[in-house]
Amino acid sequence: MRLTGADVLEHCLGKAGAWQDEPWEGDVVAKVGDKIFAFLGSGGAVGVKCGSNREEADELVGTYPDDVSKSAYIGRSGWNTVRLGGSVPDQEILELVDASYETIVAKLPKSKRP
Repeated sequence: MRLTGADVLEHCLGKAGAWQDEPWEGDVVAKVGDKIFAFLGSGGAVGVKCGSNREEADELVGTYPDDVSKSAYIGRSGWNTVRLGGSVPDQEILELVDASYETIVAKLPKSKRP
């Protein structure tokens, strides 16, 4: 059984200080503090921070070109969209979510970190 959008959301919300928001109608995101660490949209994919820059994020695109793409609008900052149920293993998707969370937490002011 492959990961669903609901599974990824549950994983996100299990992180310290994480909470669900819907800043745009129909687009669910997971936040820590006031920052997004996962874009879940309608549930078929997850957008995550994949490194500190576009070059690092492109490594994942190169590995899974059919299932990982540069995120619209924020891709230049190292965000990728990863399709669920494709060639990216479920465990790797969860690890990407974990890494995105850790990256965003590290950027929060110490007073706002969980």
